[in-house]
Amino acid sequence: MNQIWKNAAVVAQTQIIARSLKHWTGRDLLSGSFSAAELAEKVFHAPFVLVSHGTEADPVLNYGNATALRLWEMSWEELTRTPSRLTAEAPNREERAHLLAAVTEHGFIDDYSGVRISKTGRRFRIARATVWNLLTEEGKPCGQAAMFGTWEFL
Repeated sequence: MNQIWKNAAVVAQTQIIARSLKHWTGRDLLSGSFSAAELAEKVFHAPFVLVSHGTEADPVLNYGNATALRLWEMSWEELTRTPSRLTAEAPNREERAHLLAAVTEHGFIDDYSGVRISKTGRRFRIARATVWNLLTEEGKPCGQAAMFGTWEFL
């Protein structure tokens, strides 16, 4: 995976994700004190899934840690060109859209569950996911992120 976590844009995105999670939930992405580069590496290799997308009309994934890449069976290059809606099957996209609208309105939600699909068509149910809005340092919206550590293949 060519040490993706060392890329300046990935380090910056990890900071946005961590800062925004703290803002909305009061929780840290990882416990402990790390430099930006250390946090990016540790989060990239964490056993939980972490993904984020931007604010495009059809938001495109702009981050996925190694666990997410394995689960969705994609390379970094594939994942970061994928509209986030395509991580759910067509029948589940409306439910996903309602979820993201609720996050936009309230800042975050905890305990989300839903079915997702990998690049090869492998279906899995995620559980106890936290989904939150991403904010720039100035507090402007810049996307959404999701994190979960529980999934089951269907």
